Amino acid sequence: MSGITLINQVKASKFLSGVLQPVANAFVNASGYRKLGLRYDDVLREETDIIREAVNRLPDNEGYERVYRMKVAFQYSLSHTIATKENAIKPEEDIRYLTPVIDEVAVEFAEKEDFNNIKSYSK
Repeated sequence: MSGITLINQVKASKFLSGVLQPVANAFVNASGYRKLGLRYDDVLREETDIIREAVNRLPDNEGYERVYRMKVAFQYSLSHTIATKENAIKPEEDIRYLTPVIDEVAVEFAEKEDFNNIKSYSK
């Protein structure tokens, strides 16, 4: 993914990580996706070509699990309930399974764009 990131500076500083970690945890809890049985990468919008391609490159079992989690979350949403504590995603289970693939695809797309924009000069 592109953009400016300060994650390394925050992780290196005890003060910054001590201040920002509770805020980040509160934000994740307020978002509520874990209460519906979803992981972080499940809520990424598939509107860009990069994310669509990354989802297509997932192994079959991971893709099936992703679809199942989304269907279960949709069912919770329709019934206006949330998952029980046993079914809710715990922080240690909320792993980034799609983000590394997205980064890979983004690099490939940028490389392809650079290659397509090469200007040739003849003498």
